[in-house]
Amino acid sequence: MFYLTENTTTQHDQYYEMANAPVNRIIPKLAVPTIISMLVTSIYNMADTFFVSQLGTSASGAIGIVFSAMAIIQALSFMVGMGSGNFIARSIGAGKRELAEQVASVAFFTGLIIGLLIAVFGNLSLRNIVHFLGATETIAPFAEDYARYIFMAAPFMVCSFIMNNLLRFQGKALFSMIGITTGGILNIFLDPIFIFSLGLGTSGAALATALSQIISFCILFFMCNTKKECITILPQNFRPTINIYQNIIYGGIPSLGRQGIASIATIIMNTMAQPYGDAAIAAMSIVNRFMMFVGSAMIGFGQGYQPVCSYCFGARLYDRVKKACVYCVKVSTIFLLAVSVIGLIFSGNIIQMFRKDDLEVIRIGTLALRLQLLTMPLQGLVVMGGNMTPQSIGYGIRATIVSTARQGWLLIPILLCTVPVFGVLGIQMAQPIADVGTFILAAVVTKGIFKDLDRKKAEMFL
Repeated sequence: MFYLTENTTTQHDQYYEMANAPVNRIIPKLAVPTIISMLVTSIYNMADTFFVSQLGTSASGAIGIVFSAMAIIQALSFMVGMGSGNFIARSIGAGKRELAEQVASVAFFTGLIIGLLIAVFGNLSLRNIVHFLGATETIAPFAEDYARYIFMAAPFMVCSFIMNNLLRFQGKALFSMIGITTGGILNIFLDPIFIFSLGLGTSGAALATALSQIISFCILFFMCNTKKECITILPQNFRPTINIYQNIIYGGIPSLGRQGIASIATIIMNTMAQPYGDAAIAAMSIVNRFMMFVGSAMIGFGQGYQPVCSYCFGARLYDRVKKACVYCVKVSTIFLLAVSVIGLIFSGNIIQMFRKDDLEVIRIGTLALRLQLLTMPLQGLVVMGGNMTPQSIGYGIRATIVSTARQGWLLIPILLCTVPVFGVLGIQMAQPIADVGTFILAAVVTKGIFKDLDRKKAEMFL
């Protein structure tokens, strides 16, 4: 059962909308809070990159280095959050509210333990970690300064991501948006104060991020435990069982795999960029952050599509599933095409916003950005048809294969092949090549799903 709106509309009306309302109306309606949350999260991540880049190329490269560690933290968080969120939604639908509250508490306190372990071991092994992530000798001091506070904030970061997903799966995306956006906006304002006004440099950026995560944590925790319609998180409900953990892991492992392998790919990219200097690492960090910002809007839109897709599949409205998928692919592709054209025109200016005084960063980053922009419109089919659709209708293996291809099992071997032959150019063109391969894979998966839907429809009349 899905709880999808924040108003007083009855569940029957909600279901009627998902089954009958024009897809071009219901999907954007559901997507708006998530799009806002995703954009704000990307903006405050970009804010760190923007302000720290003003300190120098090595400082800018440090953000890209530590991002791999942050991505791993997010991967663990999303595994617990997505897995528990799915389980909670099913439990509520079955009328098992006590079980849902138990799952929420198990997820939250498990995340708290994970975050505390990261905080302790991360700071104890700080130097070794940043070098493992691909830091050069000149980047390492800045990376250590940044990572120190990020690791300290890990318990709040992990729990915030978990509560964000718990609220979203209860249909309380608005509550989630409030918590995420408040912290994000605070980070944007604190960055220049801590970095420049107080003279804290890279440490200031990390401290601003840490404080924003703590504020988000407090707001989300308040939402979870004071809104009577929300599942509460209580210490006495922390009663972990094998069954609960099995459900959390099963539902969350695709997210862990997707983000985990992307982190590994980033580490490999940073390591292979080392011989070409701090400029190469800094340039690719800037490009990746910008591309994530653009992609976040599309992912937010897709998350508005997923409840409609899931419901219609369960209701055996197979033609409507196909219609919604085609609509989302078209909208996403048009959006990405428009962004690509604008980005190609202003690609040099985009890189200069971050590092206007380093010509090598501008040169490497501009070409890398242009190459990725050329293939970016392909992501409409990849995300909506190859990932969101199979994930929503229970085709988890297909979704995982596609979602881990672009920044994982396709990208890594391409990097290993292109960089030794082409040098920096190999780093710049690896992602676009992976994008093309992922697009072909997604097209095959989407076609197969549509055939399955047609077959299921035919079986209804037998």
